Formats: sequence, C-alpha cells, structure tokens
Amino acid sequence: MNKIKAYIALTRLDRPIGIYLVLWPALWALWLASDGFPNLWLLIVFIAGAVLMRSAGCVINDYADRNFDGHVQRTCRRPLATGEISAKQALLFFAVLCLIAFGLVLTLNVLTIVLSFVAVALAALYPFMKRHTYWPQAFLGAAFAWAIPMAFAAVQNELPWQVWPVFAATMIWSLIYDTAYAVGDKEDDLKIGVKSTAILFGRYTPEIIALFQLLMWLLLLWMAELFTLGWPYYVSLGVVAVAFITHFFQLKKNDSDIAFRVFLQNHWIGLAVLIGIVIDKAL
Repeated sequence: MNKIKAYIALTRLDRPIGIYLVLWPALWALWLASDGFPNLWLLIVFIAGAVLMRSAGCVINDYADRNFDGHVQRTCRRPLATGEISAKQALLFFAVLCLIAFGLVLTLNVLTIVLSFVAVALAALYPFMKRHTYWPQAFLGAAFAWAIPMAFAAVQNELPWQVWPVFAATMIWSLIYDTAYAVGDKEDDLKIGVKSTAILFGRYTPEIIALFQLLMWLLLLWMAELFTLGWPYYVSLGVVAVAFITHFFQLKKNDSDIAFRVFLQNHWIGLAVLIGIVIDKAL
C-alpha cells in the first residue's frame, strides 16, 4: 500500500491541477476541429492521454530533479528524493505510461501517431531544460500545447494553419501560469543553480506576465474569427480578462504563496474558454 501511495505521489494523481492544464486546451482543439461535439472515442483517448502523459511528465521531471529535490523545501518529500522509489523504477514506470498512451494513439490515424513521437520527446526534454536555459517554461508550454495539433490531426487527418494560433495561445498560457508557479521556488532555485523565467524576469515578473496575458487574450480573440465563434465564447473571453487583471494585481504583491494560488486558479481560465466553445458549438 505504501508503494502504491508513493507511485500516486510520483505521478501527482492526488494533485490533478496539471491534468486540467493539459486537458482543457486539448478539448478546445477537439471541439474546434470537430465543429461541435467530437467523436466519443476521440474524447476518451484524449482524456486518458492527458492523464497518462501528465503523469509520465511528472515521473521524468522527478527523475531529472532527483539530486535537487531533496534540497528544496517544497519537493524534499517526493518519492525519488526520499528513496521510496529508485531512479531505475521511475524510468521503467515512465516507459510503461508512455507505452499505454501510445497504445491508445495507435487506434487513431497515421498522422496523429507520427505527431505522438514529438509529444513524448517534448515531455522527456522539458525537465532537463531548467539546467541550460531560463526558458524551461516555454518547453513545458510546447509539451502541453502539442495536444492541439494532435487533436486536429485526429479529427481532420491534416493540420490546417488555424491550428497554430491555438497552439501559440496554449503555449503562452503555460508561460503565464508556470512563471507564477516558479515565483515560489525562486530562492531555492537560485541556491541550487536551476533556471526559470521567474528568475530571468526578476522584479518585472508581474508586468511581463501581464504582457503574456494580453498576447494570449488577443490570440483567443482571433480564434473567435478563425472558428466563427459567437456570443458564448465572447462571454468566456470577458471572464478571462477579469481573471487576468485580478491575477496581475495579486502578483504585484510579490508573495510566493499568492503566486502559487494564481497558478492554481489558472485552470479555471482554460475551463472558461472550453465552456464558451462548447456552448457556442451546441447552439
């Protein structure tokens, strides 16, 4: 039982916020690509895929950070840091999760299968980027946003150019919430030599996040034209605007606990956009 709890902690299944952050944009893409309610099997595959690949991402992240997590207060009790799970067991578990996800992808078309290899590469690459660049959040964004082209490929068996504004909005969103998340780790990251956008932006972090928020909102607005979305979607954009403004003033307080709450609240933004799309396509 203790081992099961350790694997649950390793995959963060007890903290599903990361699943939501992957899942909501994937569902945006499925609804937009289908111009309405998507095929039920595709819905099952992408929901299960979000759970599996987010879990796999957590595993490979903890493997990459196994020599650092013990020195950080927030992560010192993670299973790899405490030795409850070995590095070899973690790598094997990562491979198993990826294989299960790949088994689901094999039920889809060839283009989606090809794109899935990029998804695995991005998921495996991201955790190691924080050693080499101040922009690991951009790699996380690319990994999370890769569900967008995969969803369009699964539905339409092609990648129309309209995919990429949605991809860009999702990637920028990751820069917003993961930079807020990194604010809480900034002091520990500086001590152990790990890089992040929160360190790079320094005292200008709230203002730079605000620029990302504006850019994302404009991309979401552009999506209304690209996919002929109506008033329910515009209502959701109003909700997003209010949330972004609120988060900006919260981040200006320069408090790590508040910044972490901003990170947690961000998934409601993705859900608001999804609800706007779903209602619009249902009318």
